Amino acid sequence: MKETRMYKWIKKLGLPDYNSLYMKSIDDISWFWDEVVKELDIVWTQSYEKTVDLSKGIKYPEWFTSGKMNIVQNAVDKWADRDETKHSRALIWEGEDGTNISYTFEQLSKEISKAAVGLHSLGINKGDVVTLYLPMIPETVIALLAIAKIGAIFSPAFSGYGADAVATRITASGSKVLITADGYYRRGKIIPMKEEADRAAALSPTIEKVIVIERTGRQVPWINGRDMKWAELPKNESSFKTVETNANDPFMLIYTSGTTGKPKGAVHTHAGFPIKSAFDAGICMDVKRGDTLFWFTDMGWMMGPFLVFGGLVNGASILLYEGTPDFPEPDRIWQLISNHKVTQLGISPTLVRSLMKYGTEWVNKHDLSCLRAIGSTGEPWNPEPWMWLFEKVGKRLIPIMNYSGGTEISGGILGNVLLKPISPITFNSPIPGMDVHVYDENGSSVINQVGELVILKPFVGMTNGFWNENDRYESTYWERWPDTWVHGDWVIKDEQGFWTITGRSDDILNVAGKRLGPAELESALVEHPLVIEAATIGIPDNVKGETGVCFVVLTPGSNGNESLKKELYQLVVKHLGKSLQPQEIYFISELPKTRNGKVMRRVIKSAYLNQPSGDVSSLENPDSVEAIRALQEGKASW
Repeated sequence: MKETRMYKWIKKLGLPDYNSLYMKSIDDISWFWDEVVKELDIVWTQSYEKTVDLSKGIKYPEWFTSGKMNIVQNAVDKWADRDETKHSRALIWEGEDGTNISYTFEQLSKEISKAAVGLHSLGINKGDVVTLYLPMIPETVIALLAIAKIGAIFSPAFSGYGADAVATRITASGSKVLITADGYYRRGKIIPMKEEADRAAALSPTIEKVIVIERTGRQVPWINGRDMKWAELPKNESSFKTVETNANDPFMLIYTSGTTGKPKGAVHTHAGFPIKSAFDAGICMDVKRGDTLFWFTDMGWMMGPFLVFGGLVNGASILLYEGTPDFPEPDRIWQLISNHKVTQLGISPTLVRSLMKYGTEWVNKHDLSCLRAIGSTGEPWNPEPWMWLFEKVGKRLIPIMNYSGGTEISGGILGNVLLKPISPITFNSPIPGMDVHVYDENGSSVINQVGELVILKPFVGMTNGFWNENDRYESTYWERWPDTWVHGDWVIKDEQGFWTITGRSDDILNVAGKRLGPAELESALVEHPLVIEAATIGIPDNVKGETGVCFVVLTPGSNGNESLKKELYQLVVKHLGKSLQPQEIYFISELPKTRNGKVMRRVIKSAYLNQPSGDVSSLENPDSVEAIRALQEGKASW
């Protein structure tokens, strides 16, 4: 590991080891983030006077005061201006239909500049919001960087959203322009987007223009005067001068689903989200010039912008893929890695569980020797899929970099750094710069006990409040204990320094006074060879206060009978004891999930208890919710 960027950086800083770096990173946050921007070679058009100003309190830090920089200069233009990097690949794209396109940094810079000319000609100026409702195509990256180049703010919406969900985000942001596509390819079919975009625009009084990228060439409805084609935007070859922005000017507004009510708009700045993402990818995941980073995601999820800035700010290539990872054959994702020489791959535990069922022959067809690390985010692991990925895919040679944070964080809180031992399903360290602790209900730090994940110091990338809703921002993260960010994850830190996330704290079960993370029950269930995945919720119980109900998805063709159910109960008892066995186990065809693979336990719980489900706009499979409601009503059969 002496070849890693982190090891070399620690030696350059004159520190003896990783633990020394971590402790100094939280003891002296000004020193740390000053060193980070130096190591990342961040270019400033005006130098900053002070690394951090806390005069407004820990909730609202101002980073790099008086500094001026536009992230496009640091992500693309500086590489395009240097002879040694301008011909390096910056963006690689593969469509589900097999189409391939790539851009060098020089080519990408020119495309961004041309797009900026066109968008600016429509009246988009510094501070304006533009909504992106797009699939993973090259123009998505070009558009978001062109918007940032102008000094405007891009707001990405998940490509699978319906009109109401997109309109909610447009209205909340006050967006003037919507950029969409005619459609995209998924499992061999064209998924229409323009019609949904039209409905969203009709519900959004602030929208003045709808710009349409022609991905599929299909005929779409058109509103003259409002709609225009991306290809027909006014463009010229002259360079658009990047607008000088303050370090703390917003450049991205990204919405997260609220557990109840409307989504939350996380505000991110030019010197916030991109620097945190670039640090986590570059120093912690060892992404460097010449590498290729591929995270299987959507631009509407945090990991989409993370892919863009985590890769490009480090001078690496980024790979975008339009379709699904197992189409037309179950080896599509392994084929992508091999063909494009991916060095760092990002996936979710859910995706791994879905690929396991195909066996290892599809993996072994491809040369994956280019891979140096596999990142994982989105949800807690169970041991079996983690071991399958490590042993069958990585051949016990490739580290799995468990990574957990959030949209409001700009990256990770906990991770697996390459300079420490890695164990299955856990995290071996907080990310440097993140002052993380586990608190019990009294606000005391605890070890070997489930508690709330909290952060005690501000950090670069921390959301600059919620868009026009700072009261909500404060009540979401800062209300429980003074000057303490309560993230909402339930975790255990053991005596060896390994951290395990057991679930969201609002998902936690309290069975007869014992706190139980849903992942503990789920891991016991997925140990059974016929179980692909499981989800657990807690429901009220007169005796125990709360008890578990489990939902299990079986391998295709398996019979969910009473005999199998008995075996599953026995597995839980074996692992957790009889007192913690669930009240009921149900066999269902699929769990409610977002497109990026996150299981929505709160939606399962509300459906099962016949309660309002809050914001479910990010669900990929809403029919699964009705199937769960039917279980409780006794209408379903299994």
